[in-house]
Amino acid sequence: MLHRYIGNFTHFCLSVCMQIFPPKCTTKHGIKSENDIEDLDHYEMKEEEPVDGKKSEDDGIEKENLAILEKIRKNQRQDHLNGAVSGSVQASDRLMKELREIYRSQSYKTGIYSVELVNDSLYEWHVKLRTVDPDSPLHSDLQVLKEKEGMDYILLNFSYKDNFPFDPPFVRVVSPVLSGGYVLGGGALCMELLTKQGWSSAYSIESVIMQINATLVKGKARVQFGANKNQYNLARAQQSYKSLVQIHEKNGECFCLQFHIECISCLVY
Repeated sequence: MLHRYIGNFTHFCLSVCMQIFPPKCTTKHGIKSENDIEDLDHYEMKEEEPVDGKKSEDDGIEKENLAILEKIRKNQRQDHLNGAVSGSVQASDRLMKELREIYRSQSYKTGIYSVELVNDSLYEWHVKLRTVDPDSPLHSDLQVLKEKEGMDYILLNFSYKDNFPFDPPFVRVVSPVLSGGYVLGGGALCMELLTKQGWSSAYSIESVIMQINATLVKGKARVQFGANKNQYNLARAQQSYKSLVQIHEKNGECFCLQFHIECISCLVY
C-alpha cells in the first residue's frame, strides 16, 4: 500500500515538473537546471545571428564582387595594423554599404553602368555609363565613338571625403569630352544635387549615377570628336565646381547661366 502511494506521488511530481519545464528542456538524465536553460538560449542566439546577418549581407552578389568586398576588408585591416588608416569609420562603412547595394542592383547587373575602384581605394571610383536613352543623340555618338576608338561609355570619376555621406561626392567627367549636358570646364557637372546645399545624406550613390545619366540626356550632351582630351582634368573641374558653389551661395544664380547653359538646378530652383 505504502509503495503504491509513493509511486503515485512520484508520478504526480514528475507530471508537474514536465508542465513547468517543457520536454525540449529535458534529457534522458533528467530536467536541466534554470542556468542550463539560459545558457542554451544564449548559445542558440549566438549561432543564429551571424548566419542570418551573412545571408542578408551577401545575398544577390556575384562571387567576383564578393571577392572585391573581402579584399577591401582585408586592406582596411592591414592599414589599421600598419597605422596607415585612411578615411573615417563612418565614411568607410557607408561606402561599403553603397558598394554592396550597387552589386545587388539590376541596373548594375544588366550593364547600364559599371563601377571600379581606383587603385583599390574605397574613396575613389570610376563609374562607366554604358547605356543611355537609345533615342538620344548621345547614344548615337557613343556608337560612333565605339567604331572610332573602341570606347562606348562615358567615364565618370567619383571621389569621397572623410565626412561622406554628409557631404556629396565630387563627380567629374573624365572622357569623352562633351558639349551640353550641364558639363562645365574640366568635366565638372552643374547639378544642384552635387552641391552641399542640394545634397542629402539619404541619397544613394546609385540614384546619383542614374540621375547623372538622365541629366546628360536631358541636357542634350554630345560627344566632341577630335577635341583636346587634356581639357578634362581634376584641377580645372575643381575650379569650375568652386565657382559654381560660390555663385549659388552668393546670389542663388547658377554658374551655368553665365555661359547661357540651361541648367537642371536652375529649372528646379
